[in-house]
Order: sequence, then C-alpha cells, then structure tokens
Amino acid sequence: MSVKRYESNGAVRRARKVRARVKAGGRLRLSIFRSARHVYAQVIDDANGTTLAAASSLEAGVKAGGNRTGAEEVGKLIAERAVKAGISEVAFDRGSFSYHGRVKALAEGARAGGLKF
Repeated sequence: MSVKRYESNGAVRRARKVRARVKAGGRLRLSIFRSARHVYAQVIDDANGTTLAAASSLEAGVKAGGNRTGAEEVGKLIAERAVKAGISEVAFDRGSFSYHGRVKALAEGARAGGLKF
C-alpha cells in the first residue's frame, strides 16, 4: 500500500484527528486499541515518550477475554495500575474506534477504578 493511500485511509484520518485534540490538552493519554479478539490499554506520557502503565485482555487476571466484560476488567486494571503510579487524570484516546461497545466498557471500567477523564 502506498503512503498516500495509507494516509487517506478513513481510520488513519479519524485517529489523527482524535489524537490531535487529545494531545492539545497536555495531559497524560489513556490510549486504547481493540483487535478482533483482545483489548489493550496504555497510559502514555507524550512529553517524554514513555508508557507509564499498561494492561490487556491477554493477561492471566482477565478471565473474560476480549468481550465487553473483559474490556471492563481491563479498564479497572489499567486504572488500578495508573493510580498506583500516582496518576489520577488522563485524556481518553479512543483512536479511530467509535465510543460504544468494548471501547465504552473499557472507559467505564477505568472511571470505576478511579481515573478521571
């Protein structure tokens, strides 16, 4: 796939727009990714380019896998790890994914775990 075709892809453009708004806030970023089977979440410090906390549905503690209940468990897990690292406020970066289903469940789980966004 050529670079021009890749950059004009709808998902790439949506993700770029969302990330531009999130990074403009200057807060730490809770970035999520969902594949067909699993859900991943990271708290990222864009100023230093480091990942401060991470969680995924691949971990042994997550029983439900990549479905909605699994996404909610991942949200609670990432919130627990972020709070343990001293992080209480983040900006939610949903990437190119719509805010419903597993993405919404992860966000609600993170809120229930103590993160504010």
